[in-house]
Amino acid sequence: MKNILIIEDEINAASEVANMLQEIDDEIIILKIIDSVESAIDWFGNNPPPDLIFSDIQLSDGLSFEIFDKVIINSPIVFCTAFDEYMMNAFDTNAISYLLKPVSEDMLLKALNKFKQLQSSFEKKTYQSKVYGLLNQIKPSYKKTILINQKDKIIPLATKEIAFFCLDRSIIHIVTHTNQKFFTTNTLDEIEKSLEPDTFYRANRQFIINKNYINSIERFFARKLVIKLIVNTPEPVVISKAKSSEFLEWLEGNTL
Repeated sequence: MKNILIIEDEINAASEVANMLQEIDDEIIILKIIDSVESAIDWFGNNPPPDLIFSDIQLSDGLSFEIFDKVIINSPIVFCTAFDEYMMNAFDTNAISYLLKPVSEDMLLKALNKFKQLQSSFEKKTYQSKVYGLLNQIKPSYKKTILINQKDKIIPLATKEIAFFCLDRSIIHIVTHTNQKFFTTNTLDEIEKSLEPDTFYRANRQFIINKNYINSIERFFARKLVIKLIVNTPEPVVISKAKSSEFLEWLEGNTL
């Protein structure tokens, strides 16, 4: 999940960037659109930092650099501006990309991919520095069985039998590869953390799928993918453009 803050005083430009970002990846959350230096400083003083910032440079009450001079911000920044004269100043901040307007969807996708690569690289190095030498001693524990409460019964359900989990109207449905249906009160986030990541994949906000029951993959418009399982799903399982490469690598077993 990417929580993104947009700093832009042209509302049409800000809305266009927000719409393109969510078209690229439907799991992106736009925290807020801020249109001034003063409002941004106030927002950062009262909210946790976003995962990523998209910021114009010339705002209604000054340059956005004033924000980053007055507030300690560790979030990476993608600058979107009509002027190339500020490039050197931009990279004195946490800038990871400098986009010249008009900004296109491809430009935003490249910026998001760069953010993802940098984030992955940093997390990998941090992880290795903390747990190197302990990997043979500490291994994550994933559920092999889920207990289903059904009236007066408790039914043990092997996770290897589950084709997918689905959020439908605030209820989590569990469907097996033989099309048996169960329900659980756990959230998809809780379920995702408990499952073997080499077998189960969080496709989007609604679905977690088991790779062993994928029947086919179809290319969809805007470089998205539609996953067909061996059992019917209540609606299409769509992988966003931003996650499509990651999904295919996971399917081939090339995850880190």
